[in-house]
Amino acid sequence: MGLKVLVVDDDMINRKLMMAMLKKNPKIGEILEASDGQEAITLLKDLGDIDMVLLDIIMPIMDGIAVLQIMNSDPKLQNIPVIVLTTDESKKTEALNSGANDFIAKPVRENDIMGKIERLASIQ
Repeated sequence: MGLKVLVVDDDMINRKLMMAMLKKNPKIGEILEASDGQEAITLLKDLGDIDMVLLDIIMPIMDGIAVLQIMNSDPKLQNIPVIVLTTDESKKTEALNSGANDFIAKPVRENDIMGKIERLASIQ
C-alpha cells in the first residue's frame, strides 16, 4: 500500500505537473488534489488517512499558512508531514514556524520533491 498524498495548489497546471511527477514514484499509491486550503482541510478531516500534504502557500479562500495553523491545532492532523511549495521565498520561515516539515521553491524539480518525500515518509 503506497502513500496517500494530497496536492494543494490553486493553479491547475501546477497540480497536474506535481501529479505527473508523483505518479512516477512507486512508493506513492494514491494522489488527491485540492484547489484551495478550505478544500484541503475538508479532505484531510473527511478522509482521515492522508499520509502527506504538498501545500502551496499563496492561494485564494484559505492560504497555506492558515492550512498549517488549522492542521497544527487539530490532534488528528498535526502529525501529517507537510512540504510547502511556493514561489515566495520570504514565506519559508513563516511556513516552517507554522508547522511545515520542509520547503521547496517553485518551480519544483522532480529530484528535490522525491528526496523530500522519501525522507518524510521514512519518519512516519
